[in-house]
Amino acid sequence: MSNVTLTYNPYDHAVHEDPYPTYALLREQAPLYRNHEMDFWALTRHADVYAAGRDAATYSNSYGVSLELWSPDMAKRSSFIAMDPPDHTRFRALISRGFTPRRVADLEPRIRDITRGYLQAALDAGGEFDFITDLAEKIPADVISELIGVPAADRAQILQWSNENLLRDEVTGGVTEVSAAATMKLMGYYQELIADRRARPGDDMVSALIEAEIDGERLSDSDIGAVLLLLGVAGNESTTKVLGNAWYQAARHPGQRSIAFQPGRVPAWVEETLRHDSSGQMAARLVTRDVEWHGTVVPAGSRLLLVYAAANHDPRVFRDPERFDLDRDHSKTLTFGTGPHFCLGAALARLETRVVLEELVAAVEEDYQVGTPARMHHPNIRGFRSLPTMVKAR
Repeated sequence: MSNVTLTYNPYDHAVHEDPYPTYALLREQAPLYRNHEMDFWALTRHADVYAAGRDAATYSNSYGVSLELWSPDMAKRSSFIAMDPPDHTRFRALISRGFTPRRVADLEPRIRDITRGYLQAALDAGGEFDFITDLAEKIPADVISELIGVPAADRAQILQWSNENLLRDEVTGGVTEVSAAATMKLMGYYQELIADRRARPGDDMVSALIEAEIDGERLSDSDIGAVLLLLGVAGNESTTKVLGNAWYQAARHPGQRSIAFQPGRVPAWVEETLRHDSSGQMAARLVTRDVEWHGTVVPAGSRLLLVYAAANHDPRVFRDPERFDLDRDHSKTLTFGTGPHFCLGAALARLETRVVLEELVAAVEEDYQVGTPARMHHPNIRGFRSLPTMVKAR
């Protein structure tokens, strides 16, 4: 590991504004980076992140995937994302029944209906709106709420708590009192929803989880609640931020926006956004045995960050990686991870993003404008809290 003076703090707001120059320095000067003060290591090269992501035995999820929430009890809050095989495999197989290719594809008409409703309201109001709060965050919130079984009357409250759940301290990056309170409110709500579905089963994920078994045993209410908390928050945030990043990056690159607005090019717009400016930046892992990277031993018990967003900009894999280019090969993008923890909701996130952008392309002129955005500050999630937008209807 090169002895360079290089500081990487994933809680630093300056890093949040533009992390990619820092990632470039890390890849070239410190591919295995050590932050002694914050007690973590980081891998940023594509080959390294890919290899570590596929070795679940050495790089464990058992303490969760976030430095600020690091705990041996994270499975109680984050469900199967904080488990290792074989427990992870069994839980994931159960939940994945709700995300089969056919089930996801069947959601497309409903996603279009939801999108058209919010988009028409924005156009009827004059075409000047906040892309995040008036459109992008409402659509995935409705979709995941319908899957889970959250009544329409409760969805705005669930969305608010989900947003608050991700708030971090402005100085330390730690979990705030508001965030902790929102988590408790969400858990309480989901426990009430589970109790209701036990009494009155429906055609939704809560009812399916109540009936599900792992090795002949039914899931406890706390197990089901952890799954719902994970799906509810992740299902809202990831797609919301990808949509905002796609809209913003196309506005910044009008030549590529012209390509994006051509027939059939929205899928490439989605994929290049996922590579160039992904909403998920990294994931933490617990190192279970001594391992060597770039001539340095990382001891067992260490915290290691797999920085997927840095890997997606590795020039060893992506030519001219800082260029936003819809025509590039996206087959090696690592945004959704790799190995046994590949994101379960990847297909749904891609579908939602594609459908929303297709509806926008069909409804508005290409030369839309964006105002000054307000960025969300979070160590892992990259995106906007607000993105003023001005569009003209076709």
